[in-house]
Amino acid sequence: MRFASPEHFILLGLLLFRAFFYMWLIRRKKKILARFGDIWLLLKNSPYISFARQGGKAAILLTGMLFLILTLSQLQCGTHMELMKREGIDLLIAIDVSNSMLAEDMKPNRIGKARQEVRGILDRLKGDRIGLLAFAGEAFVQCPLTLDYSAAELFLDVIDVGLIPQQGTAIGSAIRKATEAFERHERKHKVMILLTDGEDHNTDPIQAAEEARKEGVKIYTIGIGSPMGEPIPLTDRQGNRVGYKKDRDGEMIVTKLDDVTLQKVALTTGGKYYHATPGEMELDKVYDEIARMEKKELEGKLLMQYEDRFQYPLILAVLFIIGEFFISEKRRARSVKR
Repeated sequence: MRFASPEHFILLGLLLFRAFFYMWLIRRKKKILARFGDIWLLLKNSPYISFARQGGKAAILLTGMLFLILTLSQLQCGTHMELMKREGIDLLIAIDVSNSMLAEDMKPNRIGKARQEVRGILDRLKGDRIGLLAFAGEAFVQCPLTLDYSAAELFLDVIDVGLIPQQGTAIGSAIRKATEAFERHERKHKVMILLTDGEDHNTDPIQAAEEARKEGVKIYTIGIGSPMGEPIPLTDRQGNRVGYKKDRDGEMIVTKLDDVTLQKVALTTGGKYYHATPGEMELDKVYDEIARMEKKELEGKLLMQYEDRFQYPLILAVLFIIGEFFISEKRRARSVKR
């Protein structure tokens, strides 16, 4: 036996308060009546007054309320095994962790904004398998495809600039690595979301997108950053800014969002390109696209299900509450001896 919603037991405190209130009320009535003389004689001459009946009505009502609390707490007794099946798609999210993602044209910075976007996607998913891939100069599958969203969030927490030692932005390598992470025998139900500023370093992302399309992968790209450009801040170990990244000639490096490349990658696979915004409206659009896709049946899971038995305390609660209504708190005149 168990209760599916034990938090409702807090109402027992209210029930206990009501019980003490009824006791106090009956005692107060007795004290008021005692002011007019001997209470036993007064009751004998007032045959219709019955404190016992009043206490009985209160006890019946409180019992009904107790069963009502048990109903709200969802009493469960007995179990059975049930195969729970899920339908969804395989979704792999690739996050750029190159140094350019430290630029602050998105708040708090590009990498921080990318993590916010991924968390927003995780909050919207229902039944889809999720995987995470980090890339800079090379790509690495951080979290394989899984139905465990909590585990994916743990992996997301460690994704940051510097995770991959080899710097650069290898978008083509990320797409190829993501394509390999999907099941090869399928030609649909596969989606990749690419979060990056789009500055590729000679890895031919368009060709990689064409290869992904042949494997049935649809890519949605989300551009992180501004086309106007932003310098890349340098920080010390305490996180304090100490300057900006410069090239060999001492010129400040400015990183710009390459939305043209990201648009081509998305269009090549039949996906769409979105620019990251503070309101994250693009996430709703991406999720709507995913929700309309054909789903596949993912692995089932045998779970132990408890049998609901809340109906029984509900019936008793109704009987006690209705019964209390029909019971009078006064005695009949003939029950009094003369």
